[in-house]
Amino acid sequence: MAQEWNIRHRAHECSICGCKFADKQSCVSLLRAVTGSYERMDCCVRCWDCFERDWEPFSLWDGIYHAPKPAEIRKEPVRKDTAETLLRKLIDLEDPAMRNVVYVLAVMLERGKQLIERDTKPHESGGILRIYEDKHSGDTFVVLDPKLHLDKLAIVQQQVVALLSGTKTLEEDEA
Repeated sequence: MAQEWNIRHRAHECSICGCKFADKQSCVSLLRAVTGSYERMDCCVRCWDCFERDWEPFSLWDGIYHAPKPAEIRKEPVRKDTAETLLRKLIDLEDPAMRNVVYVLAVMLERGKQLIERDTKPHESGGILRIYEDKHSGDTFVVLDPKLHLDKLAIVQQQVVALLSGTKTLEEDEA
């Protein structure tokens, strides 16, 4: 696959029958490899069990649909990026130079129990594609584990801290 990481949002209805999911309904989520990318499908269990297909999913897991909650409005004197918003921005940039930062942010979020690792797959670069699901939104993140060496970890940690604290912007870090 050309993309080393990306985000796929959870659907609010079955990809097969189109019926809206009820809060806390069991569902089947999967990633399907399509030309140069991944397609996410979220299906009711009944539809998935009856669905005839001539392809195998790239990754497949059982889940529970959680209806979105209204967003809370919080006023902060100085807006700082959270690890999740920074991860989303970096994934949207698709900058290979930020590969290590993306991976470290994903691991931070996994350890903080915000992301759940659903699957792993070998990548053509020799790394591992880690498939995470956001515990709250249900979004799927495909992140390349670049097999970061310990001697480079301190530099990446400094980049992450600078970006999260607001002492550096993405534009400054790229420069």
